[in-house]
Amino acid sequence: MLETPLLAAFLAFCRIGGCFMLMPGLSSVRVPMQVRLFAAVAATLAMLAHLWDLITPHVSDEPGPLFLLIASELAIGALIGLIARVYVLSLQFIGTSMAMFMGFGMAAGGTAIEEAEPQPPLTALISLSALMLLFVLDFHHLIIRALVVSYELAPIDSLFDPQSALTDITDTLSDAFFVMLRLGSPFLAYAILVNLAIGFINKLTPQIPIYFISLPFVIAGGIILLYFAIPSLLGLFAEGFFPIFEGR
Repeated sequence: MLETPLLAAFLAFCRIGGCFMLMPGLSSVRVPMQVRLFAAVAATLAMLAHLWDLITPHVSDEPGPLFLLIASELAIGALIGLIARVYVLSLQFIGTSMAMFMGFGMAAGGTAIEEAEPQPPLTALISLSALMLLFVLDFHHLIIRALVVSYELAPIDSLFDPQSALTDITDTLSDAFFVMLRLGSPFLAYAILVNLAIGFINKLTPQIPIYFISLPFVIAGGIILLYFAIPSLLGLFAEGFFPIFEGR
């Protein structure tokens, strides 16, 4: 019968497709939906031979159990992609904060990489550089490996566990917060020192618009700081991503 192979392939597609729809890079609004769909179908066909024995015994053609399996597989796949996406979204948040610390807060919004909303040009630059670094370091291989291992840690018949999922997301947010705090701390310290100095000078000379005069120097200092900090920033981001993702 063709029903069992087709249902097994569709269940595998639900988990893999749910992950691909949320994983960084493929989930970008710059990537057409058709490309994401074809990538998910290709990955499903490539991985199905390795997952066949883990999926087929649990396939049911009854509507009720089949609907539960589909919903569970979509949720598990989305969770895997969401864990990676949360970490990249954290970088976008700290990138926007860094742009404000450096004096780019009033800059016009640039083209976003992952989201549809415009972002400061500095945030777009950091996000694109970080995504390129992740793919250079075989981040996509890690995603595929996580999908294969997930069938051992979360078999199809065990269904989706919301409590465990919330725990994973909370742990990811906590770990990402401390990593991003390390990335943004030099720029936070720079902003505090510069604004304190500008405030003191403004008190001494209230007749002169110190803020507007000092803004080009603040931006220049921030760019110099970024020049020296960007290698360490991207390195710490990559070093923090893989332990966080593998630890889930």
